[in-house]
Amino acid sequence: MHILGISAFYHDSAAALLRDGAIVAAAQEERFTRKKHDESFPRHAVEYCLREAGIGEAELDYVVYYEKPLLKFERLLETYLGYAPAGFRSFCRAIPLWLKHKLFLPRTMDSALRGAYRRPYVFVGHHEAHAASAFFPSPFPEAAILTVDGVGEWSTSTIGRGQDHRIEMLEEQRFPHSLGLLYSAFTYYCGFRVNSGEYKLMGLAPYGSPRYRDVILERILDLKADGSFRLQMEFFQYCQGLRMTNERFHALFGRAPRPPDSAMEQLDMDVAASVQAAAEEILLRMARHAHARTGSRQLCLAGGVALNCVANGRILREGPYEKIWIQPAAGDAGGALGAALFVWHQLLNRPKNPSSLDLQGGSFLGPSFSNAEIEDWLNDAGAVWTRIPGEQELCALTAGYLEAGLVVGWFQDRMEFGPRALGHRSILGDPRSPAMQQVMNLKIKYRESFRPFAPAVLAERAAEYFDWREGEESPYMLLVAEVRAEQRRGDPDDLSGVQGLEKLGIERSTIPAVTHVDYSARIQTVDQDRNPRFHRLLREFEARTGCPVLINTSFNVRGEPIVCTPAEAYRCFLGTGMDVLVLENCVLRKEEQPGAEAFDRDAYAGRFAMD
Repeated sequence: MHILGISAFYHDSAAALLRDGAIVAAAQEERFTRKKHDESFPRHAVEYCLREAGIGEAELDYVVYYEKPLLKFERLLETYLGYAPAGFRSFCRAIPLWLKHKLFLPRTMDSALRGAYRRPYVFVGHHEAHAASAFFPSPFPEAAILTVDGVGEWSTSTIGRGQDHRIEMLEEQRFPHSLGLLYSAFTYYCGFRVNSGEYKLMGLAPYGSPRYRDVILERILDLKADGSFRLQMEFFQYCQGLRMTNERFHALFGRAPRPPDSAMEQLDMDVAASVQAAAEEILLRMARHAHARTGSRQLCLAGGVALNCVANGRILREGPYEKIWIQPAAGDAGGALGAALFVWHQLLNRPKNPSSLDLQGGSFLGPSFSNAEIEDWLNDAGAVWTRIPGEQELCALTAGYLEAGLVVGWFQDRMEFGPRALGHRSILGDPRSPAMQQVMNLKIKYRESFRPFAPAVLAERAAEYFDWREGEESPYMLLVAEVRAEQRRGDPDDLSGVQGLEKLGIERSTIPAVTHVDYSARIQTVDQDRNPRFHRLLREFEARTGCPVLINTSFNVRGEPIVCTPAEAYRCFLGTGMDVLVLENCVLRKEEQPGAEAFDRDAYAGRFAMD
């Protein structure tokens, strides 16, 4: 039986395909169209999923959409009517889109499936899809479920329970009272793009002081012990306008929103730190209440807010749970997968078979390219390359480049599903280099210098470098922990007078390139079962240097989706300061490539600039 799940027309359209309950393929539309966070109908992603499964549209048994459009349209109309006549400009922009696409989804899906699919479409609730994406692929036979995002139809967060092959939704918080929209409002205020800049706000927070935390918790919202809250809507504009905040909000903090790409002020850093601290408090209360409602010692998380890895780390350390599992594609893209899983387990009553590993397969669910395909493309492009026949030799050669301080583009096997590069479409570097963070930010990624990089660490060595429980996993780079005291350098008290971006140049540990200014790190544990070649590369680097850690960042530049094909990887390689490119077993050096010096890097980076 084949079930196709679809998310579309919001943030990160995607498609996912199950065969008899097993995940065959999943991908975001942006990876094919090269438009970051593409929200159009995922025609290319659907085509890929069908191709990967080796079936045609007529062989699909169910096609499932990840929310209920009519219910969402009801919320939209009620909101506009509630604020009328304010919001007329926003109304005029939103309604034509609804009338053209969102209210007539079956017609759109008929067209995308070329009229070959003749069965009814299934529509699953938005937060039901999130909950299904969190619980059903998890390794747990039962768990509490917490979903938190901007807004679905009406829900903005839910608490549920997963048991065997069923999920039960227990509580919800409703629009306009939303933690996701609160965080997005501060993202907007600090000059970043809503729905793509929230992770920048999280990365900026450690440079500031949370001196406005109490202002947020006491003036902007009314927070209850169970994590539920009501926003004071007189500070916000998102219900009736095209902006997230208004003049009352700006007066509260003493300034208008920062213009995008303008100079960062200490106020921005302090505001970022404050809303991050408030968000963590809210999520901790929600997680504790979910435990009180379910009694479970295991928690599953999904929704866009579940990508806040700092808050996730606090839930794991300070919450009542022994284990947590977070959907790698926690945002709207993961809703496509959740919708398909909801039909298989909840509606068709098929069993869930938990195991010691999760059922997401490392989230390596996208397209792959064989050595033969890559070699044909390289020859056609006139590239200069060397094929390394064995995996051991390939990993040893690459580890040598990394030890020498070179930056390596690492392109292997199937592309990741979700926003994180996990060792298949990655840019790698030596974390021991004090200069590597700024070099990679400014010369490779073309992004803000304050942005932290994540460490990929051998799972069996993680507890030696980070405050990490033995046996704990973070394969999807969604948990933050502190660097262990014995790996740190310097006295934190000596930094008490250092403010803002002045903290950036201070060496803080034996792995400074992946140690954030507050001694934290967003960890990816790499194990042999999920990620064997990347695990071997880390072992080779450790054998040479004694360090089982590498910098792992996504294979793209600022504003560009993660590369999907060898052609995109090669262009990114030429368009940045990367030194080496490894495409499966094919190795390329920058200085050997014809036309590398003449390649217009500024034009390449400018194609994708968003902010």
